[in-house]
Formats: sequence, C-alpha cells, structure tokens
Amino acid sequence: MKVALKGHGHDHVIEMIPGSTIKQALDMIGIHPSTVIVSHEDIVLPHTTKLTADVNLELTIVSSGG
Repeated sequence: MKVALKGHGHDHVIEMIPGSTIKQALDMIGIHPSTVIVSHEDIVLPHTTKLTADVNLELTIVSSGG
C-alpha cells in the first residue's frame, strides 16, 4: 500500500505492508515520532494506528519552548 506523508517541508510517498503503523512509517522516512502530530482528514491519529489501505497523512510539526 502507498502511504503519503506531507506537511511543513515533508513530502514522502512510501510503500508499506498492510497492518504497518504510523510510527513505522515515520521511522522509515527518518522522522522522530515525538516531533510530529499526524492527522487524516482533520482527525489526529495515534502513532500506534495500523494502516490498512493507501492513505494521505498530514504532518504537523510539534514545537515547544520555554
């Protein structure tokens, strides 16, 4: 299945097996999961979400400061 991850300077399309998680997708493209929020159709998804079909995911960078 094809997983597209886009947003804030990222534009990746990767091939994964069904049942892979969002965390595995992030690991494949070298993005540490704690640095992004992943959403699909404006719904935030946990990084443990299993992907079962082609999907377009939006990445939002998490920033913090103090």
